[in-house]
Amino acid sequence: MSKKKFYVVWNGRRKGVFSSWNVCKKQIDGFEHAQYKSFISLDEAEKASKGKYEDYKGKTTNKVVLSAAEKAKYGKPNLETIAVDAACAGNPGKMEYRGVFTHNKKEIFRKGPFEKGTNNIGEFLALVHCVALLKSKNKEDIPIYSDSKIAMSWVRQKKCKTNLRFDASNKALLDLIKRAENWLRENTVKNPILKWETKAWGEIPADFGRK
Repeated sequence: MSKKKFYVVWNGRRKGVFSSWNVCKKQIDGFEHAQYKSFISLDEAEKASKGKYEDYKGKTTNKVVLSAAEKAKYGKPNLETIAVDAACAGNPGKMEYRGVFTHNKKEIFRKGPFEKGTNNIGEFLALVHCVALLKSKNKEDIPIYSDSKIAMSWVRQKKCKTNLRFDASNKALLDLIKRAENWLRENTVKNPILKWETKAWGEIPADFGRK
């Protein structure tokens, strides 16, 4: 199964279709109001580049078709759970995160936007926010889904291992990260944190629809 993707930039330093995420990233990192999206075929990407970003915003454009054997491998998601996700306009850029009930996408919490954040930081904060909330409600048996392996590993290590530089403009975000790290050091995470298998189940229910 090919993992090749193509990226359309409607609003960035350079506009057009790019076959490399690293090249695409250079066009949107730190660019205000960047508009971009990934596609699984060159034909789809070229067609999209001739249209408007609004026509594709919030729509799934990179769905991979799995074989019956692959679908059986992943099974179905547990709907009696909570799903978390983050969104960031640029890298760094304005970041927000939220948590929803997996079965109906009803929002439980939403924070942000925060200035000069990253998606990984948002994913980390979303997980910590969720486990802390559930602990306060004595619901430490409810599983939590995340589609970020990085954020999940940071929670296990009780440390947000970002390389982001902080200054006065994003001090509030740094303070929140420190609070999250302190909470992890002082508490035990009992809620099962599960990986959301996007390629088998589609976008995580907490997705902001901005990819």
